[in-house]
Amino acid sequence: YYNRGVAKIRLKDYQGALQDNNKTIEINPNDAEAYLNRGAAKEGLLDYRRAIQDFNKAIEINPNLALAYVFRGIAKFALGDKNGACLDWSKAGELGDMDAYDSIKQYCKE
Repeated sequence: YYNRGVAKIRLKDYQGALQDNNKTIEINPNDAEAYLNRGAAKEGLLDYRRAIQDFNKAIEINPNLALAYVFRGIAKFALGDKNGACLDWSKAGELGDMDAYDSIKQYCKE
């Protein structure tokens, strides 16, 4: 289910990815990556508030999951929380996701 969910996100089949990630979480409710991917599917469906809930859960399980901060930053930015987005991208950069700094340069100027 996990790998199929990832593939469906790449294919932009967000509803299908949501279903597969739900099943992955049902099997292993402590899988941070499954919450990350389910959040990405919700983000693809423009359900930013619920996506943030999944990214929060992924971070709760694994606080070093840089991509969860990147995606949560995107969702926050989409909801108009520029400051929260910039903080998340900064944390992602600190955790080693160098691409997060590109988002900071582009969107976090004063």
